[in-house]
Amino acid sequence: MSIRGLKVALNGNGRFKYKSPELVVDHLVVGAGVVGLAIAQRLCEKFPHKSTYVVERHSRAGEETSSRNSEVIHSGLYYPPDSLKTRLCLRGRDMIYERCQALNIPHRKTGKLVVATSGQQSYIENLHAKSLRLDWPPHSQLTDPGKPVLPTKLISGDEARSLEPDLSKDITAALWCPETGILDSHTFVESLEKDIIDSDGGELAYGTRIVRVDPYRHQPSAEIPDEEHGWVVQTLTGNASDGEGDALLARTLINSSGLSGPFILNALLPPEQRIPIYYARGSYASYKGPGIRGVSHLIYPCPYTGPNAHAFESLGTHLTLDLNGKVRFGPDLEWISPPEDLDASSEAAIDFWTRHLVPSDSRLAQMHQAVTRYLPNVQFEGMQPDYVGIRPKLVPPGGGFQDFVFRTDYASAHKHGGRGKGPMVSLLGIESPGLTSSLAIAEHVVEDLLGKE
Repeated sequence: MSIRGLKVALNGNGRFKYKSPELVVDHLVVGAGVVGLAIAQRLCEKFPHKSTYVVERHSRAGEETSSRNSEVIHSGLYYPPDSLKTRLCLRGRDMIYERCQALNIPHRKTGKLVVATSGQQSYIENLHAKSLRLDWPPHSQLTDPGKPVLPTKLISGDEARSLEPDLSKDITAALWCPETGILDSHTFVESLEKDIIDSDGGELAYGTRIVRVDPYRHQPSAEIPDEEHGWVVQTLTGNASDGEGDALLARTLINSSGLSGPFILNALLPPEQRIPIYYARGSYASYKGPGIRGVSHLIYPCPYTGPNAHAFESLGTHLTLDLNGKVRFGPDLEWISPPEDLDASSEAAIDFWTRHLVPSDSRLAQMHQAVTRYLPNVQFEGMQPDYVGIRPKLVPPGGGFQDFVFRTDYASAHKHGGRGKGPMVSLLGIESPGLTSSLAIAEHVVEDLLGKE
């Protein structure tokens, strides 16, 4: 089946007309997922006397990707060494552990085993060699420069079975990654919300959707000073009708809308330059039964290592734990497309993926087959559908590795010092390891990108 991408543009039908702003804010963050909240929290901390608003269309935070993932604190192992995914995962991993410890956010450094059969050993050997070569990422506070940023250890199959006795006899080697862990992502999100609410300039607006974004057009106004630049953002709150929305002027706009990431940007681009977004569904299955005696570590199979090995569309159907010891398998990977009778450039297509969030047993047989390659005694009867998550992808199946994307556009083309005025930073393709990277992404946006303004 051919996978179609969405090229939807916000307000593509022109229903909402330009409206002069009544209010000016310093920073407006669109999206209260974990990344949007992390950016807003850092802005509130760095600029305590400036206003930072967060606008979220759902009734509470983290309703999309942030609450439908494996809650793993990734170690930073898999991606190309010079990529943003590696750099921000490594930095974010340490920042999350530090925040969890400081605020008593439930977490555990479980460690992870990447297990390999004889034909896969070269893969984990390459991962191990790469981990030893990695440099500490920017902003790292080093107390021991000689300490490796990503310690790993190659162990034999027997050593792996001494840690996890139910591993298959076909597992001949494993890579031990002690820095991997798990956390309570809901408590983590709540801690970011609290910091924003407790700040002097932070505001959270839930149940509020963005309906139109425009570069600010200067007009004589008693409310808006002549020298202002930025983005006019129109919003609708709750069940407000088309004519009851609000318009505000954001001096800096952060587009962190996750599964809707390109839509604001597409509204400002010519149709031929619009950015498509693709969606990958990941199902999770809970498990109770034999074949996992006393399991205490995360267990990952080797991902696909044939041609196009660096696509990393999925890391395989792995075993994860939650903080109560519940075992889950997943996520698997299933690409989804808008229905054929739905115009993929129509705004009505934006949320087609929501109909794919209902868990079902249709994926269990494939997941069981994948799991029993490394845990042969896991029984199909013990697997139950648990939940489903959707990953925002910037490339279609087979499209190769795609890094995180941070794009800066300016509301004013008037240049000063080589830059425009009124930055908008769009975060695109923020999938795994987005949760782990969230605090480092915020640091990168606020210190590295906006810090240059």
